[in-house]
Amino acid sequence: MSLPDYDSPSALKAILDSRAMAMQKKFGQNFLINSNARTKLAESLDLQENMKVWEVGPGLGALTTEILKRKAKLTAFEIDRGFVSFLQEEIQPLFKENFEIISGDVLKTWKNYYSKNGIPDRFFGNLPYNVAATIIADMIENEVRFDKAVVTVQKEVALRMAAKPGTDDYSSFSVLCQWAYDVFPIMDLAGGCFWPRPNVDSRAVKFVKKEIFPGCKNPKLFLKLVRTLFSCRRKTIKNNLNIYTQNADLSEKILNTANIETNVRVEKLDIQTLLNLSDIVSDIMG
Repeated sequence: MSLPDYDSPSALKAILDSRAMAMQKKFGQNFLINSNARTKLAESLDLQENMKVWEVGPGLGALTTEILKRKAKLTAFEIDRGFVSFLQEEIQPLFKENFEIISGDVLKTWKNYYSKNGIPDRFFGNLPYNVAATIIADMIENEVRFDKAVVTVQKEVALRMAAKPGTDDYSSFSVLCQWAYDVFPIMDLAGGCFWPRPNVDSRAVKFVKKEIFPGCKNPKLFLKLVRTLFSCRRKTIKNNLNIYTQNADLSEKILNTANIETNVRVEKLDIQTLLNLSDIVSDIMG
């Protein structure tokens, strides 16, 4: 038993054909066929022997095997039953107890697995473009932060992850990611690095858990407030806060207490200012 040639589209296609499988666009499936990129991504995890790793979307195991070769203990979440069968039959026997596969939609399976096994040391994923933000946000909102995470996402999603206040890409998702992590770009990946070739460029990003996590009085309130404030970017912060408070006078009182001008737009405010605003909303509204 040997590993597939992960650099060869024809070899990968032959595997799919032999199993009567097809790539499914709804799952955002693309294989990274650049071996140098796979090595760099695996090395970016800074793995040590026996570290616990979660991977989302292993596919046929190209990056899975890079992690397992480094003697990590890997749990892979895979939604495609055909890929699950391949991994169980062709990859799992090579790495035995170090490799566990969770079948199904990660958004529906990860919480139950986490409740039984706790937070792993690392998180990794070539995340489907259509659900990348949802997966990352879901974990942060449930107070699950990894020491380090490496994800490959659509470049525009990566830009939002690292965007600074006052820029076009700065959004509620930027606030969410940077509240929990320091975010660093690793490398850009053109469409030709993947098979089938996507119509967009990708970027690999590294998340490093903040040593000092900036807290707030009510995290759920903070997250809901930030979403509301960014819901209409062209409006002033007072107008958007009115959506949350349902009371213009109360909104003005909150902003005055926070020393925030009522006509400023939310994309100008940094995370600490938004955290302070959240605490004031919590104090005044309960």
